[in-house]
Amino acid sequence: GVWHPSLALIALAEHEIDYSQPIQKDVEKELPAASGGSQLGTVGCVAVDNQGNLAAATSTGGLVNKMVGRIGDTPIIGSGTYANNLCAVSATGKGEAIIRHTVARDVAAVMEFKGLSLKEASAYVVEECVPRGNVGLIAVSASGEVTMPFNTTGMFRACATEDGYSQIGIWTSVE
Repeated sequence: GVWHPSLALIALAEHEIDYSQPIQKDVEKELPAASGGSQLGTVGCVAVDNQGNLAAATSTGGLVNKMVGRIGDTPIIGSGTYANNLCAVSATGKGEAIIRHTVARDVAAVMEFKGLSLKEASAYVVEECVPRGNVGLIAVSASGEVTMPFNTTGMFRACATEDGYSQIGIWTSVE
Protein backbone atom coordinates (compact mmCIF):
# COMPACT_ATOMS: atom_id res chain seq x y z
CA GLY A 1 0.00 0.00 0.00
CA VAL A 2 0.93 3.67 0.00
CA TRP A 3 1.74 5.52 3.21
CA HIS A 4 2.47 9.16 3.92
CA PRO A 5 6.13 9.86 3.05
CA SER A 6 6.83 11.18 6.56
CA LEU A 7 6.68 7.59 7.82
CA ALA A 8 9.79 5.43 8.05
CA LEU A 9 9.31 2.18 6.17
CA ILE A 10 11.37 -0.95 6.41
CA ALA A 11 10.84 -4.25 4.60
CA LEU A 12 12.81 -7.41 5.15
CA ALA A 13 13.05 -10.52 3.00
CA GLU A 14 14.72 -13.85 3.51
CA HIS A 15 15.65 -16.36 0.81
CA GLU A 16 13.09 -17.73 -1.58
CA ILE A 17 11.68 -21.12 -0.66
CA ASP A 18 11.59 -24.08 -3.01
CA TYR A 19 8.78 -26.16 -1.54
CA SER A 20 8.87 -28.60 -4.44
CA GLN A 21 11.72 -30.32 -2.59
CA PRO A 22 11.20 -32.26 0.66
CA ILE A 23 12.19 -30.27 3.74
CA GLN A 24 14.80 -32.03 5.84
CA LYS A 25 14.66 -30.89 9.44
CA ASP A 26 18.25 -30.44 10.57
CA VAL A 27 18.52 -28.27 13.66
CA GLU A 28 22.28 -27.82 13.35
CA LYS A 29 21.93 -26.30 9.87
CA GLU A 30 19.40 -23.77 11.16
CA LEU A 31 21.71 -22.43 13.86
CA PRO A 32 23.92 -19.41 13.12
CA ALA A 33 27.46 -20.23 12.04
CA ALA A 34 30.23 -19.95 14.59
CA SER A 35 31.18 -16.59 13.06
CA GLY A 36 27.69 -15.31 13.87
CA GLY A 37 26.47 -15.40 10.25
CA SER A 38 23.29 -17.03 9.02
CA GLN A 39 23.27 -20.17 6.90
CA LEU A 40 19.67 -19.59 5.79
CA GLY A 41 20.12 -17.37 2.74
CA THR A 42 19.45 -13.82 1.67
CA VAL A 43 18.37 -11.08 4.03
CA GLY A 44 17.49 -7.74 2.47
CA CYS A 45 16.30 -4.40 3.75
CA VAL A 46 14.91 -1.32 2.03
CA ALA A 47 13.99 1.91 3.78
CA VAL A 48 12.74 5.44 3.20
CA ASP A 49 12.95 8.28 5.71
CA ASN A 50 10.60 11.22 6.22
CA GLN A 51 12.44 13.28 3.57
CA GLY A 52 12.12 10.56 0.91
CA ASN A 53 15.76 9.44 1.12
CA LEU A 54 16.05 5.79 0.11
CA ALA A 55 18.46 3.00 1.03
CA ALA A 56 18.81 -0.70 0.18
CA ALA A 57 21.02 -3.41 1.64
CA THR A 58 21.31 -7.10 0.84
CA SER A 59 23.28 -9.89 2.51
CA THR A 60 23.47 -13.47 1.35
CA GLY A 61 24.13 -16.82 2.91
CA GLY A 62 25.32 -17.94 -0.51
CA LEU A 63 24.55 -20.99 -2.57
CA VAL A 64 25.14 -24.46 -1.14
CA ASN A 65 27.80 -26.41 -3.09
CA LYS A 66 28.59 -23.35 -5.18
CA MET A 67 31.42 -23.33 -7.67
CA VAL A 68 34.66 -21.96 -6.22
CA GLY A 69 34.98 -18.30 -7.16
CA ARG A 70 31.29 -17.86 -7.99
CA ILE A 71 30.07 -14.31 -7.48
CA GLY A 72 26.40 -13.95 -6.69
CA ASP A 73 24.01 -11.09 -7.38
CA THR A 74 24.21 -9.55 -3.90
CA PRO A 75 27.50 -7.63 -4.30
CA ILE A 76 26.64 -6.43 -7.82
CA ILE A 77 24.88 -3.08 -7.51
CA GLY A 78 21.91 -3.04 -9.87
CA SER A 79 21.43 -6.80 -9.72
CA GLY A 80 20.54 -7.80 -6.16
CA THR A 81 20.61 -4.32 -4.60
CA TYR A 82 19.86 -0.83 -5.89
CA ALA A 83 18.62 2.54 -4.67
CA ASN A 84 18.18 5.90 -6.36
CA ASN A 85 15.84 8.87 -5.91
CA LEU A 86 12.80 6.83 -7.10
CA CYS A 87 13.06 3.55 -5.18
CA ALA A 88 15.16 1.13 -3.15
CA VAL A 89 15.17 -2.58 -4.12
CA SER A 90 16.64 -5.74 -2.59
CA ALA A 91 16.31 -9.02 -4.51
CA THR A 92 16.63 -12.69 -3.62
CA GLY A 93 16.57 -15.88 -5.65
CA LYS A 94 18.81 -17.50 -8.24
CA GLY A 95 21.74 -15.13 -8.56
CA GLU A 96 22.56 -15.96 -12.17
CA ALA A 97 19.04 -14.97 -13.31
CA ILE A 98 19.09 -11.84 -11.14
CA ILE A 99 22.44 -10.78 -12.63
CA ARG A 100 21.37 -11.48 -16.22
CA HIS A 101 18.24 -9.38 -15.82
CA THR A 102 19.75 -6.63 -13.58
CA VAL A 103 16.59 -7.00 -11.52
CA ALA A 104 16.98 -4.23 -8.93
CA ARG A 105 18.06 -1.55 -11.44
CA ASP A 106 15.38 -2.61 -13.92
CA VAL A 107 12.64 -1.81 -11.39
CA ALA A 108 13.96 1.76 -11.12
CA ALA A 109 14.44 2.02 -14.90
CA VAL A 110 10.89 0.85 -15.62
CA MET A 111 9.58 3.43 -13.15
CA GLU A 112 11.69 6.16 -14.73
CA PHE A 113 11.27 5.38 -18.42
CA LYS A 114 7.77 3.87 -18.52
CA GLY A 115 6.34 6.10 -15.82
CA LEU A 116 4.94 3.15 -13.85
CA SER A 117 4.33 3.04 -10.11
CA LEU A 118 6.67 1.00 -7.92
CA LYS A 119 4.13 -1.82 -7.67
CA GLU A 120 3.55 -1.92 -11.45
CA ALA A 121 7.29 -1.73 -12.26
CA SER A 122 8.20 -4.44 -9.75
CA ALA A 123 5.43 -6.75 -10.98
CA TYR A 124 6.54 -6.20 -14.59
CA VAL A 125 10.18 -7.09 -13.83
CA VAL A 126 9.30 -10.13 -11.67
CA GLU A 127 6.58 -11.54 -13.95
CA GLU A 128 7.69 -10.50 -17.45
CA CYS A 129 11.49 -10.23 -17.36
CA VAL A 130 12.76 -13.03 -15.13
CA PRO A 131 11.86 -16.70 -15.71
CA ARG A 132 9.40 -18.15 -13.19
CA GLY A 133 10.89 -19.63 -10.01
CA ASN A 134 13.95 -17.36 -10.00
CA VAL A 135 13.32 -14.13 -8.12
CA GLY A 136 11.59 -12.24 -5.36
CA LEU A 137 12.19 -8.69 -4.25
CA ILE A 138 11.26 -6.08 -1.71
CA ALA A 139 11.04 -2.43 -2.70
CA VAL A 140 9.98 0.95 -1.36
CA SER A 141 9.44 4.22 -3.25
CA ALA A 142 10.30 7.77 -2.18
CA SER A 143 6.59 8.35 -1.50
CA GLY A 144 6.38 5.32 0.82
CA GLU A 145 4.80 2.73 -1.50
CA VAL A 146 5.96 -0.78 -0.56
CA THR A 147 5.79 -3.93 -2.69
CA MET A 148 7.16 -7.43 -2.22
CA PRO A 149 6.49 -9.51 -5.38
CA PHE A 150 8.02 -12.91 -6.17
CA ASN A 151 7.72 -15.60 -8.81
CA THR A 152 8.88 -18.42 -6.55
CA THR A 153 6.60 -20.64 -4.49
CA GLY A 154 7.07 -18.44 -1.43
CA MET A 155 9.28 -15.74 0.08
CA PHE A 156 9.68 -14.70 3.70
CA ARG A 157 8.87 -11.00 3.84
CA ALA A 158 7.72 -8.23 6.17
CA CYS A 159 7.29 -4.49 6.33
CA ALA A 160 6.68 -1.99 9.11
CA THR A 161 6.06 1.73 9.54
CA GLU A 162 6.96 3.96 12.44
CA ASP A 163 3.26 4.39 13.24
CA GLY A 164 2.95 0.69 14.12
CA TYR A 165 1.57 -0.83 10.89
CA SER A 166 3.20 -4.16 10.05
CA GLN A 167 2.70 -6.95 7.51
CA ILE A 168 4.38 -10.34 7.25
CA GLY A 169 4.06 -13.16 4.72
CA ILE A 170 5.51 -16.29 3.16
CA TRP A 171 3.00 -17.36 0.52
CA THR A 172 1.17 -15.40 -2.15
CA SER A 173 -1.40 -13.18 -0.45
CA VAL A 174 -4.70 -11.94 -1.79
CA GLU A 175 -4.86 -8.15 -1.88
